[in-house]
Amino acid sequence: MTVVDTAPEASAAPPPLRRNRNYLLLWTGAGLSLLGVQAAQAAYPLLMIWQGSVSGAGLVGFAALLPQLLLQLPAGALVDRWDRRLVMIACDVAGILAMGSVAAALALGHLSVPHVMAAAFVEGTAFLFYRLSERAAVRNVVHPEHLAAALSRNEARGQAASLLGQPAGTVLFSLTRWLPFGVTACAHLLALVSLLLVRGRLQEERVAPPRGLRAEVAEGIAWVWRQRFMRAAVALVAGSNVLFQILNLSLVLIFKQEGHSPAMLGVLGVAEGIGGALGALSASWWLSRLAPSTVVIGAFALWAVLMAPVAFVGEPLALGGLCGAMAFAGALMNVGAGVHQMRITPDEMQGRVSSVFMLMASGMNSAGALLGGLLLTVLSTSATVLAASGAMALLAVGAAVSPAIRSAGRDDLSAGQAKTTHENNKEEDATS
Repeated sequence: MTVVDTAPEASAAPPPLRRNRNYLLLWTGAGLSLLGVQAAQAAYPLLMIWQGSVSGAGLVGFAALLPQLLLQLPAGALVDRWDRRLVMIACDVAGILAMGSVAAALALGHLSVPHVMAAAFVEGTAFLFYRLSERAAVRNVVHPEHLAAALSRNEARGQAASLLGQPAGTVLFSLTRWLPFGVTACAHLLALVSLLLVRGRLQEERVAPPRGLRAEVAEGIAWVWRQRFMRAAVALVAGSNVLFQILNLSLVLIFKQEGHSPAMLGVLGVAEGIGGALGALSASWWLSRLAPSTVVIGAFALWAVLMAPVAFVGEPLALGGLCGAMAFAGALMNVGAGVHQMRITPDEMQGRVSSVFMLMASGMNSAGALLGGLLLTVLSTSATVLAASGAMALLAVGAAVSPAIRSAGRDDLSAGQAKTTHENNKEEDATS
């Protein structure tokens, strides 16, 4: 089945995307939800650390990220079985209740770590299902000619939310501690209203009966396991994500120890957003000149080098520069790995393969948050950061000596691109 088959019926002269009411409502609502989630995630560690519980910050971060570890694979299959509009409505309602309960508890002075953990888990679960449902629904509200532009705007929305979410969360927290959670609940409410105004169906009529979840998941995992380069690269990224969660929690504690306002943490968010955007925008230039193995090994080596100075630096602008450079390398490697994955993965397995990669890469974030809280409880901040830098250096060495990483070169990507182009041309001929 092609995009032409599944997208809304084509017209001779489709209206521009800026006049597509359903897309604009869906885009706006999802953007508000994403911005609220980013603000709340920035406020979780601030809330716990300023409450005097470093271990609590790790526990809440663990709970917020745990859905990515537990629910990533089944969520991808379930949102294709259920009504996407109802799934997103339920997710917004869950976000309103979870974040509203935290704001109310703070306002009344009855906050507890288990309560915040439960709310963070519910919010994380709702965000996971909402993101998958909204992404799948886009092709049902835009003309086929506008699909690429719509997905590009969605990506730009995600970068903007990441750039603005952390500064917004920290600024709101510095005003009053319940405010970021109250604003997040309001963002979900506005997103719900926007979603209810969207007309028409957000998915195709279900015809074939669903297969068993286990069979579908097993097929995706088996395919990924057979790809040596991607298997090794994603395993390395999973390890790096554990270390970055430790670093992020350490940065919050560094700001507190240095006596900086929580709002100054927004400098890190801005620096990371700018660095990530520059890395993504320049990725095509770098990838045309560097082999995938060079990109992966270089990124890990650069991360190890840039992490170490964080143990000795307390100035927000200097820390922002280090974090921005790390985000640049991360965005470049993410684009490179994503391009490689898209080129070698059969079209009918893109969803399952993506969910497997997301689980392996981001699912370890929850373990990193938990480990970071434990390490910062028993070690100094500097020792924790240096340990993370040393572990990153070991990952860089592992990447450099891995035959699976070193065997993926520029010729492999060129061949993959030619194969993909040939297959796309055949598909276009078949659907003409």
